[in-house]
Amino acid sequence: MNAEWSAQIERRAALHGALSDPGRLAVVDLLSRGDASPSELAAELGMPSNLLAHHVNLLVEHGLVERTRSEGDRRRTYLRLLPTELGPMTSPLPRPDRVLFVCTANSARSHLAVALWERASAIPAASAGTHPAAAIASGALAAARRHDLDLVGRRPQEVGTVRMAGDLVITVCDRAHEETGLTADVHWSVPDPVPVGTDAAFDRAVVELERRVSQLAPRLVMA
Repeated sequence: MNAEWSAQIERRAALHGALSDPGRLAVVDLLSRGDASPSELAAELGMPSNLLAHHVNLLVEHGLVERTRSEGDRRRTYLRLLPTELGPMTSPLPRPDRVLFVCTANSARSHLAVALWERASAIPAASAGTHPAAAIASGALAAARRHDLDLVGRRPQEVGTVRMAGDLVITVCDRAHEETGLTADVHWSVPDPVPVGTDAAFDRAVVELERRVSQLAPRLVMA
């Protein structure tokens, strides 16, 4: 038996074993939609925090989940589902009337997310900010040109003037997600490229947003 193939089989068996518990599978299913803090998962699942911590620790140990620190309050931890040899672990979601991407300034990530979404899905999309900037960041415009994305004519807008009933709200910014009064359906913890300001930082944001969009869009179509 080929040693590399045998190791892959053992790795996949270990992953299936980690997912064999209904509680852990429920955690993975929720994280397949977007990132969440342990307290958000515990509330959604109605699960005691100590039991959730046990499940999360095992999922982290098996490389299924990773922890990231919030860019907002700097104390909160978000859990993120990682790609594995098992492929996408998803279930259908209700198809919304529109997808609304929200960040703080509505100057980079949320606009790039809309442009990527429009390339992947026929479901309408819009973006907004909790504290919109005066203009789209120059780095975001440059990244859009590099990745052949259309940001022409777009401008930052306040979420209260854009949000409509029937929107699937996706926060792509930890600060926006943590603001009181803004309830999101899905959260993507995407690092803010604006403070860094480099082409590489904006390109990383585009790549991460494109990965997330490519995973979510087909689920809404299936639903």
